[in-house]
Amino acid sequence: MPILQVMKHLNLTTQIEIFDSLDEINSTEQALVNAAKEACLKAYAPYSEFNVGAAVLLENGQIITGSNQENAAYPSGLCAERTAIFYANAQYPDTPVTSIAIIAMNKNGILENPVAPCGACRQVLLETELRYKKAYDILLVGQSSIQKIKSSKDLLPLSFVGEGLIKSKARSPKSED
Repeated sequence: MPILQVMKHLNLTTQIEIFDSLDEINSTEQALVNAAKEACLKAYAPYSEFNVGAAVLLENGQIITGSNQENAAYPSGLCAERTAIFYANAQYPDTPVTSIAIIAMNKNGILENPVAPCGACRQVLLETELRYKKAYDILLVGQSSIQKIKSSKDLLPLSFVGEGLIKSKARSPKSED
């Protein structure tokens, strides 16, 4: 008689708060979204004509912005999210991020639906949470809605967290005589 194996399942759930307008979020988040919009206008995207702006709010109240910067020698450019996060981490290395707002536009204006970060940016957002041991809000902004996600782990389930990359004291194998 054949042995019946039972398949196991893993269900992953992400909770996203959805707001219909800027008026539904608090004034700090509104300021962050407006900073992301301004950053979006500063993008250098002559090839894709797809501008992205990001604004990072730090625990000290500082807002750092970034925009995507394209380069004809792909993939030499950099996304808005990584531009902002890397600058924030470099200039304020001891100050955790409390939230980030991300917005995208094309030649017709702000996109109707929010755009989520690419995989590389999701990994950087996660690494920043790990660095400061603190989750932070991610606001994805479009014309039709603002989506609020409470942690980058919700954007990157089954994430790579670098376990095993940290070098520990080398163990030398014991030789048997």
